[in-house]
Amino acid sequence: MVRKEGALFDEWPEQYDRWFESPLGAVVKACELALIMELLVPRPGEVILDAGSGTGVFTLPMLRAGAAVVGLDLSLPMIRRAVRKCASLSFSAVVGDMAGLPFRDGSFDKTVSITALEFIEDAPRAVGELFRVTRRGGLVVVATLNSESPWADRRRHEAGRKKTIFSNAFFRSPREMLSLAPFPGVVRTAVHFEKGVDPAAAMGAEEEGRKRGAATGAFVAVRWRKP
Repeated sequence: MVRKEGALFDEWPEQYDRWFESPLGAVVKACELALIMELLVPRPGEVILDAGSGTGVFTLPMLRAGAAVVGLDLSLPMIRRAVRKCASLSFSAVVGDMAGLPFRDGSFDKTVSITALEFIEDAPRAVGELFRVTRRGGLVVVATLNSESPWADRRRHEAGRKKTIFSNAFFRSPREMLSLAPFPGVVRTAVHFEKGVDPAAAMGAEEEGRKRGAATGAFVAVRWRKP
């Protein structure tokens, strides 16, 4: 059964894409995508599940790297937009819930979920599902919004004043993310700059944050290898 939270995003496809096309959004996308590609390393011939794929913003680079991707999302309008974007590539789409994936055990070489976990209360269950459908030796990469970032503080403050999409979100720290699986993982953060920064200066702040190994980037990602 698909959770009702999918309706949260049914009106969002155009707005979601417009954010990543804005000057600051484009920098955020570049930083987040660089970290995802570093951890996931999609390769030709691999079959990857993108759980919470949205409009395909992060799916397209995986496809262009030569992987076949199955995109899964709660929102049918989001999925439809992704299908249009990825029409000429090896992409298939499913409306479904990452807390109860409709796939057999070991179906994928790698699984990835990007900024979907913050809308799921039972994170261990969702991550466990990703592990279940990943083959042995495959990678599981999960990225979400970092509770230790100034961006999370701002989003919580805004949600306290008025209802926003983050009003019922679950922000998690790098340590909390690592604890979601009983296996060793690698954790990194990205987006080491404030929302109000000049986009031209953002990449300099990002490079400095990466050099320091800062744990307070707005975007936190973990990679595990399934034993």
